[in-house]
Amino acid sequence: MLRDFATDYRDRAVLITGADGFIGSHLVERLAAAGARVTALAQYNAFGTTGWLEELDEAAAGRVTIERGDIRDPAFMNRLVAGQEIVFHLAALIAIPFSYAAPHSYVETNVTGTLNVLEAARGHKVARVVHTSTSEVYGTAITTPIAEEHPLQGQSPYSASKIGADMMAEAYARSFDLPVAILRPFNTYGPRQSERAVIPTVIRQALDPECEAIAIGDTRPTRDFNYVGDTVAAFAAIGAAKRIDFGVPYNAGSGVAVSVGDMIEQVRAVTGVNKPVVTDAERMRPKKSEVMTLLADPTRFAEATGWSSAVDLEAGLSRTIDWWRDRLARHGARRDRGYLT
Repeated sequence: MLRDFATDYRDRAVLITGADGFIGSHLVERLAAAGARVTALAQYNAFGTTGWLEELDEAAAGRVTIERGDIRDPAFMNRLVAGQEIVFHLAALIAIPFSYAAPHSYVETNVTGTLNVLEAARGHKVARVVHTSTSEVYGTAITTPIAEEHPLQGQSPYSASKIGADMMAEAYARSFDLPVAILRPFNTYGPRQSERAVIPTVIRQALDPECEAIAIGDTRPTRDFNYVGDTVAAFAAIGAAKRIDFGVPYNAGSGVAVSVGDMIEQVRAVTGVNKPVVTDAERMRPKKSEVMTLLADPTRFAEATGWSSAVDLEAGLSRTIDWWRDRLARHGARRDRGYLT
């Protein structure tokens, strides 16, 4: 049975950046259900849309205040953080392929944006900041499973920017005693994830009648896939844990590695679709940039919080495929690119 965190978050003022995105929107729902007073930051855009926050159910929406803005604006972030007890910082540019084309924007958002969050939290004496790292900072594993002491390797401009953000979080904990908890989720998947990630692009192509084959890049890399409900539970756990060390990372992963090729076979089995798998050169990373193995050692996090992954890949894929079936039935087979976070 999943922990509801009601005693940890009831009536607490919580800010979530990147709340309009994939993981962020699920975290908004989880903490609102736990009784938190959630301020959800959605990136400002000219269309006035708020991403996946537009799909919040009525019960969650009643406990959520949506703000539009940009973490790259320090004055805006200073105003937004005022009065918050806990800040969950998820806003980031995350699409690895685009980071090769526009690396400067990743530094502005992921490093400078994080600095703005940390500085605002320091100024307003926030009780805790949860900074979102990524398993991509490890690069291709030198040793497995990957513990937090594993060397950091910037194998893409995205991962390099996240390493910089992580170091800024560590520096603020060391330099200013800011209570910054660093969560390092391994590959998360589930409903609402955009097709920039491998699992949704495989599922959509499997279900889309307009696709004759499943086009994919390299099928050899192995990943520690985690259902979004488990990752959200990890965020809630680290936000409330009493025995967390600040300024050090905690891995949130299942400890089980599956190759991209084997994941595709599981998707085909669950969907009952036997489309051929073809290599798409445009989906391949540069040779020295591909991360071949990501497998978490979650021992430190489990000992500090009691968290563990609860949903295995088959069950998580089934839930995600059900969501895609419903979405395609309602919106047709057009490509759904989702949101940035």
